Amino acid sequence: MLFDLQGKRRRVVQGVYLMLAVLMGGGLVLFGIGGDVSGGLVDAFTGGNNGSGNEIVEERVDKNEERVKANPQAANAHKELVRDYYSLAIAQANDQGVFPADAQDELRKAGQHWNAYLRVEDGQPDASLARVALQVYDPAALNQPQQAVKVAQVIAADSDDAASYLQLAQYALLAGDKRVEKLASAKAIGLAPASQRKAVREQLKQLKAAVIAQQLQESGVEIDPTKPGGAQPSGGQQQKQGGGGQ
Repeated sequence: MLFDLQGKRRRVVQGVYLMLAVLMGGGLVLFGIGGDVSGGLVDAFTGGNNGSGNEIVEERVDKNEERVKANPQAANAHKELVRDYYSLAIAQANDQGVFPADAQDELRKAGQHWNAYLRVEDGQPDASLARVALQVYDPAALNQPQQAVKVAQVIAADSDDAASYLQLAQYALLAGDKRVEKLASAKAIGLAPASQRKAVREQLKQLKAAVIAQQLQESGVEIDPTKPGGAQPSGGQQQKQGGGGQ
């Protein structure tokens, strides 16, 4: 998990994900898309903490939990629970949109009801609900990129536009799903206006570099921008290599 990391590495990895948020937001703005579509990393860092009305939401949650307990096939109740549990979680986020440990339970329950909804949904899943679920699985929330990829696929299939496939490619990069990333990247480039395809390619290149940097940091390799390639072994690795040449 991203926020289980400690010390310097934790700060570096958080910085990488924040950079990913900016890059993802920039790509969606490129297509004139508002916050109702972007979702994910960008919305998770925007804050918007508002605790008003929590009692009403909690009452609705209790009512819908009783509904799904009596009838697990109640799709609408599952849908409302996804939104309401995420609402309760986001109300606990700080001004940077970071969720405290106390919000994890609400996030997990939102994810559980999203999966329950998918099991009972007959036909095309609700894309607007998928945008909420995407934020639930985001690295800033539950940090489950594989689940986020599945949700982003629902959104892309519904929207069938460059922005949605760019978003899918970005989450596939985080999940390490090279097949989906390659297909989604090609689709995003193909659907983009001709005048914006170069910008889309450049953004995908930057995102790949950011993810590689994050992976190198997690493996203990430090990034030195003054050196060719940027990657330098850290700590004992570097000393070991230096000793071998003496």
